[in-house]
Amino acid sequence: MARLIDSDHHASLKDYERIAHLSNDVRDLRDEAEMLLPKLQGRRVWMVNSTAHGGGVAELLPPLITLLRELGVDANWLVMESDEDEFFRLTKQIHNLIHGAGDPDLSNGAHALYEKVSHSVAARLAEFVKPNDVLVIHDPQPLGAGALLRERMDLTAIWRCHIGLDEETPETIAAWDFLEQWAVKYDHTVFTAPEYIPRCLAGRASIIHPSIDPLSHKNRDLPVHKLAGILANGGLITATGPTLTPPFEERAQRLQRSGEWAPATEPEDLGLLFRPIVTQVSRWDRLKGWVPLMQGFVKMKEALKTNTLSEEERLPLDLARLVLAGPDPESVTDDPEGLEALQEVMDTYLSLDPDLQDAIAVISLPMTSPVNNALLVNALQRCSDIVVQNSVREGFGLTVTEAMWKRAAIVGSQAAGLRQQIRPDLDGRLVKDAHDTDDIARTLTELLLDQEHRDAFGLSAQQRVHNEFLVFAHVRNWLRVLTETLDGRAAA
Repeated sequence: MARLIDSDHHASLKDYERIAHLSNDVRDLRDEAEMLLPKLQGRRVWMVNSTAHGGGVAELLPPLITLLRELGVDANWLVMESDEDEFFRLTKQIHNLIHGAGDPDLSNGAHALYEKVSHSVAARLAEFVKPNDVLVIHDPQPLGAGALLRERMDLTAIWRCHIGLDEETPETIAAWDFLEQWAVKYDHTVFTAPEYIPRCLAGRASIIHPSIDPLSHKNRDLPVHKLAGILANGGLITATGPTLTPPFEERAQRLQRSGEWAPATEPEDLGLLFRPIVTQVSRWDRLKGWVPLMQGFVKMKEALKTNTLSEEERLPLDLARLVLAGPDPESVTDDPEGLEALQEVMDTYLSLDPDLQDAIAVISLPMTSPVNNALLVNALQRCSDIVVQNSVREGFGLTVTEAMWKRAAIVGSQAAGLRQQIRPDLDGRLVKDAHDTDDIARTLTELLLDQEHRDAFGLSAQQRVHNEFLVFAHVRNWLRVLTETLDGRAAA
């Protein structure tokens, strides 16, 4: 019901410090940690979530835990496990409700199921977590288990909720009514934005933005030959000569006109190194706005038949391709709706005319090797002229943060998490409605025709990530929350 995870993160503070534009960040982190660490001496910190791979939380934890350890914190990572498939379907329903979507009916045994699994997970966690420890629970899946441990032993418990909505709806009310009895048992809570804090936790929450690791496989710099090598090894381009490294054991697959999956270079090379590329990389989830993005791109292409652009202006629009890339959905065990969301994308693609199918690539990225998967995402984002995150709802959206760091031109929706990052017409563009295919088409057209603005957005976006959303700020903010929560318990 719970297992200990090796953080598997090899970059050290010294590695970051060797990089000129990161060295000051490391020194500032060391200075603050030196003042705060005495309050954490003799305590173990346990981070608990629901999956070791797939999704933003599983990517945030390895660098966070590794750097906390290097600074002197006894930090550890546990993943909850359950054979109850219905439990994860329930927590996915709650996840959607917190985003304002889905069926708000949480009767028919939902409370009993959640409590049953929470008791089982809590019993397993108790084999690791002891009195005087600090327990940090991530998201709704292990929330109940952490609350039970907080009741049973003298420990400090913090709940970190990575999702939210900036308005109150019948759906969000249903979700928080369900979770409140568990959430209020924690000493403190952490959210991504002030707008996400429910009324039942007002005054008991801090704000921590997620972050990216600039030396991770997904974000590190890629010289041209390495970028091309990764694309070739992963099956996203056709190698025109020998490569230094062998092909990946599992390679990317592309949806074919037949509805089957085949190597991504079939029926022809995607043109990633030469064509204007518009990309969205996300989990297969209806809330990511896959279908309206595809429909908006199709409208942009269809407008070429009637517009009066010059041949020079038409060329980037004519050559542009849309890449919709997501993980093998069967590999993400805590997202039972992934296959259903992917099927909707497939059905939309298969309904298109052949010439439009040629301009769109629906890509499934293998997940068996986290390193290879991260490298493929990195390479895809770096060879994209525009990176889109067309989310209907988005807690934060690390795929946007990653692309901003790589100086891509960004198109986002008005989802609250994306507004936390993208300053309109400074770091990128925001469409007014993720379902507005006309606005999507218009925005893509304007950016594909304006290289100067794309370059300016990219430079500004990278600077914003450097200032606000790198791992150093993330670690520093967690040190503050951990010590302040301990202080609050001591004063109570």
